[in-house]
Amino acid sequence: MDAIPLALDGYLAADPEPGDREGTVSWRLTCSAGTDHLVEEAVMPCTTMEPEIAHAMLTERQPGDLLRVIGHLTLPDTADGVIRLHAESLEVLWEAPVLDAGDEAGDTATATDADADRNSAIAALAEALTGLGEAAPGPGQSIRIHISPTGTLGAGLEHCHSFDVTPAMAHRLADYIDAMSCYLDSERPDGAALDPQTIADLTELFEDIDLIDLTNTVLNATRPENRPAVTRAMDDMFGDVPAPEDTDP
Repeated sequence: MDAIPLALDGYLAADPEPGDREGTVSWRLTCSAGTDHLVEEAVMPCTTMEPEIAHAMLTERQPGDLLRVIGHLTLPDTADGVIRLHAESLEVLWEAPVLDAGDEAGDTATATDADADRNSAIAALAEALTGLGEAAPGPGQSIRIHISPTGTLGAGLEHCHSFDVTPAMAHRLADYIDAMSCYLDSERPDGAALDPQTIADLTELFEDIDLIDLTNTVLNATRPENRPAVTRAMDDMFGDVPAPEDTDP
């Protein structure tokens, strides 16, 4: 059966193993996003005869690394055969951080609670981003978003996800994040309070504003066809204001 050209992104599931022949290596790739040939959360056996890739896989890569493997997919001739991706080039999209032995020690209960909280947050974010991906159109330019826990991911690959969104959707997502950041930055920290003099200055400033005079000035500077919309906007800001016909021409 002819080999199928394929580029596949996924997380290294376990330590790579040397092959039966010198200069070869095998590994398993956990794919969290669907492709034309695979369903989500598939585990793809990979192998290579390229010396540079074999050396990199055995000496540099670790479980949890996000890899892009490009090569040819071979399908078995029999039902009990093994599907395998023969890698011809390899790209590292993200490296899982290496944890020191001291980092792994500590309060087990606290670590477990922290992991559960982190994983539930990842699940919520993944669900939201999945909705964005489903709303995106089919073929065309897209942007891939990867989310995963930090640390070595040998036992946590089920919490790794990839999503494709359109540039337009990415712009919308960036706008939402900017708006959220502005909102959070505008919140006053707990325990902080304005000093009395500042409160007095602000009170005096707003007490000196004549809303009727302000309304007349704004509406007189507004084109007649735009006055109803401006009036509604000022109503939303200050409450009821005089209608355009009640102001000086």
